[in-house]
Amino acid sequence: MGLLTGCSQQESGGGPSGVLTLNSAGSTLAYPIYSKWFSEYHNLHPNVQINYASIGSGGGIQQLRSGTVDFGASDMPLNDKLLGTFNFKIVQFATVLGAVVPIYNLPGVNTDLRFTPQALAGIYLGRIKKWNDPAITRANPGISFPDKDIVPVHRSDGSGTTFVWTDFLSKVSPEWKSKVGSDTSVSWPVGLGGKGSEGVTGVVEQTPYAFGYVELIYAIQNHLAYGLVQNPTGKFIKASLDNVTLAAQSVAEDLAKDIRVSITNAPGPDAYPISTFTYLLIPVQINNPAKRDTIKDFLHWMLTDGQKDAEQLSYSPLPQQVVDIELKQIQEIH
Repeated sequence: MGLLTGCSQQESGGGPSGVLTLNSAGSTLAYPIYSKWFSEYHNLHPNVQINYASIGSGGGIQQLRSGTVDFGASDMPLNDKLLGTFNFKIVQFATVLGAVVPIYNLPGVNTDLRFTPQALAGIYLGRIKKWNDPAITRANPGISFPDKDIVPVHRSDGSGTTFVWTDFLSKVSPEWKSKVGSDTSVSWPVGLGGKGSEGVTGVVEQTPYAFGYVELIYAIQNHLAYGLVQNPTGKFIKASLDNVTLAAQSVAEDLAKDIRVSITNAPGPDAYPISTFTYLLIPVQINNPAKRDTIKDFLHWMLTDGQKDAEQLSYSPLPQQVVDIELKQIQEIH
């Protein structure tokens, strides 16, 4: 679990005795960018403290529902059914675009591997057990794969990254959809559990022949090999800022109706197929005026100047179309 303590200030915060504290929790996928943002916002406004616990989207939703935090963070947008489990109204803000990538620890293989959707589903269904299974070797001609057992690794906690991964598998595998489905937490047919993105990264790093999934920045920061994934047009795509943006652009019409749209397995010819928005979950009614004004100010800054930080941390900034919708949406908070 990552815990971030940053400071920021609203003009009304006053002097050193007038420190305002905001507590938030949730997504590990978005933790690197939120850490950066809270630190930068602190530099701009030194008298308000923002705390963020990187406990996974499931935990963030739960803590927001129970009133433990001022706002939550989730890679899974809350559908109408989930929103109905709250006794107060929520407004959801997409913050950046991210990619979930397959990571692996395959001794002796130092090249980028290609994975079909069927291979990814097969590994986690327990149907593909060996690294030299034809479902893997056919997509990677010229590479010598060992006759070794694959060690699948998944999240053990409620996770937006898991939601994105299983949302993709549910779209590409009817068997996965009927037997396992998509959620922040599922009944995994096989595999070892790791707590948080950091946990999954650690297990894969320390376990020869392991296979897992994490947000792109975790693979890059930990120097882990990550694979290309075949998209609906048949192309194998390596996650990058550009092709994650293309995934969002390919569903522009749906985005105009509802920013909660899924962009996994998006139809764009060069779109990376396991792409996602990640969200902040904000109560519509905030009774404390100082907290309300600070959150609204932060959201405005995040949607404008804050977007410039996305690319250096391997996230894609929001499409302008989404920024425009959300700048208006800030006014719903009262």
